[in-house]
Amino acid sequence: MLSYWMDSAPAREHPPLAEDVTVDVAVIGGGIAGLSAAWELTRAGRSVAVLEADRLAAGVTGYTSAKLSAQHTLIYAELAGRDPETARRYARSQQEAVEHVARTAAELGVDCELERRPAYTYARSADQVEQLRAEARAAAEAGLAASFVTGTALPFPVAGAVKVDGQAQFHPRKYLLGLADAMTARGCRIFERTRVTGLSEGRPCRVTTESGAVVSAADVVVATHYPIFDRALLFARMEVTRELVVAGTLPPEDDPEGMYITSEENTRSVRTAPLPGGRRLLIVTGESYRPGAGRVGDRFERLAAWTGEHFPRARITHRWAAQDNHTTDRLPFVGPLHPGAGHAYVATGFGGWGMSNGVLAGLLLSALVTGEDEPWGGLYDPRRLHPRQEAVPMAKMQATVARHFVADRLAAGDAADVAELRPGQGAVVKVGGHRCAVYRDEEGRAHAVSAVCTHLGCVVGFNEAERTWECPCHGSRFGLDGRVLQGPAVSPLEPVELKEE
Repeated sequence: MLSYWMDSAPAREHPPLAEDVTVDVAVIGGGIAGLSAAWELTRAGRSVAVLEADRLAAGVTGYTSAKLSAQHTLIYAELAGRDPETARRYARSQQEAVEHVARTAAELGVDCELERRPAYTYARSADQVEQLRAEARAAAEAGLAASFVTGTALPFPVAGAVKVDGQAQFHPRKYLLGLADAMTARGCRIFERTRVTGLSEGRPCRVTTESGAVVSAADVVVATHYPIFDRALLFARMEVTRELVVAGTLPPEDDPEGMYITSEENTRSVRTAPLPGGRRLLIVTGESYRPGAGRVGDRFERLAAWTGEHFPRARITHRWAAQDNHTTDRLPFVGPLHPGAGHAYVATGFGGWGMSNGVLAGLLLSALVTGEDEPWGGLYDPRRLHPRQEAVPMAKMQATVARHFVADRLAAGDAADVAELRPGQGAVVKVGGHRCAVYRDEEGRAHAVSAVCTHLGCVVGFNEAERTWECPCHGSRFGLDGRVLQGPAVSPLEPVELKEE
């Protein structure tokens, strides 16, 4: 399933790392956080190498909804309740990210289809109206152009909404590929299909890749969405979810002319994008679930049905899925990789708002590496801990991981025997006493790999819509042949030989 962003923006090739190199900064990850950091560091005069396991802007960033907004559902009332200054710093940093993209695109002449649109968090239930009013007040007090409204351009009535003006939407790949061209012209080296497998922190740091080639760097940025190194126990403070996306053509007169989101109906998010000839592309997101939960096809059907009900003239042309990391205190982790880190940094936990958070991560990481004044006063420092806010969600997250780790290993499996699998079906099956992830292709051949995730040993589940194996604990995803599609795992699932009669 190819996203519209991937389908509409082909990229130039960058070579894999073939020999040892030495640079000022090694950036691991070629998504919006990694490329934003690399651009800011290159512009600051540092020599930079970007190491991407697959292709630039083709992972999580290539499968986003690409809202560029400081309005992140209902967060400002909660932050203000902790400390009004926290809410103000969050609003300033997020809005600065929005404006920074607009300025950078204009400076570089990148046509990334950036459009200014208001952002709305809405509810159809009257029970949420007071909460929305409180959020609008808190967002306005934090410095955003926020207000409470009861009318929108959606094709159905709402009980109320928080409206924030001055937000934006864009084509993320066109923006990032433009950044990549600009930074390579300034000497940045980009290496694709270069999977990082090790990091030795020292003077210099040494980044080891799957091929054996090593990058030596004074500083290292880990921007792999979910960190492939957990030296500060961030894994215990993040939860992974996936959301589905359907997109299709829409008559311009049906455009709701804004970016909308609600937590109702298992999340529904709506925006449009420009298409040639004045047409619009409708993008609808929702059906949040944990990786490996299965029944993804049913979830796509529900999302498509909702889209057809509310936008009957839309014609769906694309569908894809996005993956998000949510932290226990709802703030991203951007800063030192662990309490003792002097030259290793991380960016993760964007909570579904990776476009603004990825850009602000680039700005913040560049400031930290170059020794400039740190913007936003430590708000995103991964070393922070807020026991009062984090204790309960952290306990729930770890209970969920522990349940999967133990219960999934004790369960009988999804199928009793390989012979039960029909063409196109995948399941976890016990073979010779070992849990195997088995898929039967359309020609009837069965293919098996170990069902144990190579990250921390949880048992994977089958995603029948995307035909992938997914880890429910930390979100690693694997192809049918076991290759790593998405970390934090860096090693493939081991192949298993089957003997079918």
